[in-house]
Amino acid sequence: MSRLLVLTVLGLLSLHVHAADPPKPNVVLFLADDLGYGDLGCYGHPRIKTPHLDALAKQGVRLTQCYAASAVCSPSRSAILTGRTPHRNGVYTWIAEGSEVHLPRTELTLARLLKEVGYTTCHVGKWHLNGKFNHPSQPQPNDHGYDHWLGTQNNAAPSHKNPTNFVRNGKPLGQLQGYSALLVVEEAINWLKTKREKSKPFFLAVWTHEPHLPIETDPEFQKLYADLDEDFRQHHGNVTQLDHAFGQLMRTLDELKLTDTTFVFFTSDNGPEGDGLKGRTRGSTGGLRGRKRSMYEGGIRVPGLARWPGRIPANSTVDAAVIGSDLFPTILGLCGGKPPRDRILDGTDVLKVLTGKAANVERKVPLYWRLNMAPNNLHLAIREGDWKLLAAQNFSKTELYNIKTDEKETRQLRALEPERHAALLKRLKQLNAEIEREGQDWWKRLSPNGGLPLKKNR
Repeated sequence: MSRLLVLTVLGLLSLHVHAADPPKPNVVLFLADDLGYGDLGCYGHPRIKTPHLDALAKQGVRLTQCYAASAVCSPSRSAILTGRTPHRNGVYTWIAEGSEVHLPRTELTLARLLKEVGYTTCHVGKWHLNGKFNHPSQPQPNDHGYDHWLGTQNNAAPSHKNPTNFVRNGKPLGQLQGYSALLVVEEAINWLKTKREKSKPFFLAVWTHEPHLPIETDPEFQKLYADLDEDFRQHHGNVTQLDHAFGQLMRTLDELKLTDTTFVFFTSDNGPEGDGLKGRTRGSTGGLRGRKRSMYEGGIRVPGLARWPGRIPANSTVDAAVIGSDLFPTILGLCGGKPPRDRILDGTDVLKVLTGKAANVERKVPLYWRLNMAPNNLHLAIREGDWKLLAAQNFSKTELYNIKTDEKETRQLRALEPERHAALLKRLKQLNAEIEREGQDWWKRLSPNGGLPLKKNR
């Protein structure tokens, strides 16, 4: 066989193999703000109407033990984008406007790594990963890999209605007309239809403000709860407003014939605000103990829904524990990207669990949470298997629970399981010390009272 013929055959084989490779999926990562574990119809809320998210649950998988990586917003977001627990990546708490705390440029984000494997990228909605928003002294969404972005530093202001603090690609927009979730989704839809590079797969992050304070809801959605007082009308309607915006985005995927080629993941950044008994903070934990800021389940367990037609079985349920930092290696894996090897990742690729090919997640690093402002003198938590240990920052107080048999954390088992308690406490101390050695020490330098923040979380 001549050399030319050999080269021709090899070339044709290469083309055949390349043509047989499946196309890279698009990705939509939709993140709600302060949405409780029990706030959706598909998670058992008796009144709140969420037809579009309920439909997503039927079209894909519903996670019963989905966790945020923190009990407040900024740290949860940093973990999603980096696969690294917040104290490791430097975003240890919520970020006040003007703060020095930010997600460092040295952190490799999903958007940046997906761009390297051919994706076009967009972020719309709340950012909250720097204190100096839209200022060159700190990295902005474009510095972390986004081709196009629309966002706010933290909350929509003065409320969800007609906000004045949105910025698009570095340009302040002044007052916008409408409600935040719809404005954010309209930007996403416009990008999908007119601005993205259509020759490339896309990564679209949609981070709404709803139902975070200051809540303001379109009267049309409040009408659904006309028999309730105003606080409930505003909160419940706000969740429905969020659901409606989500539905608009899903409808656009259908119209553009992108549904079958798009992986969609929906979740929340932490549990619900307030005590649930007054004001517009009427979110539900689904009966779990604790709320936002708490290391108990109600502060960190959140809704988790995923859809990928043909890969994720419809109307399925996953009981394995999945955490926000798992999205980084999972999305990279399904998109053909490779996680960085020059740093520790806390997240684990959970695609086999989502697709029903595995019942449990095998982890190198156990589930871990730390929030120095957490109440009840319980600032740390670790979970291995069904067992969860909570501890004070100085380990002067600990509590042990079996989440499988007691998800509401009502029965303290420290005295009944002394060996298990000792082993988990030892592992927590080791892991916490390792993370402190690696992570940014803003939490020490900016909080002279030993890491406890000087301002109340907003």
